[in-house]
Amino acid sequence: MSLTLTALKKIPLIQEGDDLAEIILAGMSNTSLAFEENDIIVLAQKIISKAEGRSINLANIAPSERARQIALQTDKDARLVELILQESNAVLRTRPGTIIVEHKLGFICASAGIDHSNVGGTDERTEDVVLLLPKDPDLSAKVIRSKLEGNTGKHIGVMIIDSHGRAWRIGTVGMSIGFSGLPGIVDERGWKDLFGYTLRITIVGIADELAAAASLMMGQAAEGTPIIHVRGFPYPLRDGNLKEIIRPKELDLFR
Repeated sequence: MSLTLTALKKIPLIQEGDDLAEIILAGMSNTSLAFEENDIIVLAQKIISKAEGRSINLANIAPSERARQIALQTDKDARLVELILQESNAVLRTRPGTIIVEHKLGFICASAGIDHSNVGGTDERTEDVVLLLPKDPDLSAKVIRSKLEGNTGKHIGVMIIDSHGRAWRIGTVGMSIGFSGLPGIVDERGWKDLFGYTLRITIVGIADELAAAASLMMGQAAEGTPIIHVRGFPYPLRDGNLKEIIRPKELDLFR
């Protein structure tokens, strides 16, 4: 059994309106790869957001009184805080430099996933331009998957990932924020281990495991490799979505 992850070559800087499926196909050709059945494409959230026009200039944001108050508590730009509030269901924790929220998409993250890094700008001041998460990453993945499968005739999975922190450890890891054509979890309850013991609670977050592996290939700075081709995923592909990997509030012991 082997799992192969390959960063696609010569991926251009993404602009609003770009067809990411066409860019993926060109990247496959540039990397001397051809799609096979059950291959997976993993994409960095930033290129999805850029293609979908999710960049915002903070100069156009008027902060609310609540945003101003939280900005004072956290030493953050009140305009950025206003965007964080708009993109969130609830603010869960704050401290200087950090705002932890429940994003509208349902997961817990810092600053609603809004980012300054690798955003860039045209005639705008780069430090004032931020990037929001895609409105519907599952749908974004589904659209790209449909185009790729239509072009290749192969069953392909598509996943979108972002870098998230974790409550118990230092450092960010790649996590899935949307996918299509692959499972988010594998429920192993009822399976037998090597010694015949029946597993009772084991549910494996395989989408996030793959996201972390792909994130290693993408990097976090100037690597320029936002699209990863995956071959040899050790589980059957099926249609899945983000909801299956988000823990229900009533089972969340850490809020």
